[in-house]
Amino acid sequence: MTWTLPETEAAFLAQPRLGTLMTLNRRGRPIGVPVWYEWTGEAVRMFSAKDAPKVARLRSEPYASFLVTNAVGEPEQWLAFDGRVELSDHGGIELAARLAPRYWDMADPDRVATLELWRDHPEAFCLLTLHPERIRRGR
Repeated sequence: MTWTLPETEAAFLAQPRLGTLMTLNRRGRPIGVPVWYEWTGEAVRMFSAKDAPKVARLRSEPYASFLVTNAVGEPEQWLAFDGRVELSDHGGIELAARLAPRYWDMADPDRVATLELWRDHPEAFCLLTLHPERIRRGR
């Protein structure tokens, strides 16, 4: 499904913001972690190390919520995407490399070295794709 967001919301999501991915643990309690993301107009894409606890939680319970909020000093705004997360062994490192310049100063040699280390081990990463069933918003 393609979602048509108002221009202001699409611009909000296009800015370099962290999102919070909320999953459920074995006892059904929520756990949120900050992640890099990209909004495609159809889905929220994220990447992770395959052995990360969030990936294990999603394998057990694939439904999650993803929240993006305003920064301090900006007008209040947030978007939340609720739906099923698909895990893929392919595409994680490509997304990480595409997002790195959005979130990091790639003139920093330490950041470049980290990205190169990731690229040397693409099999360690997976792609997380949240297909929203609902988008909630607030101002």
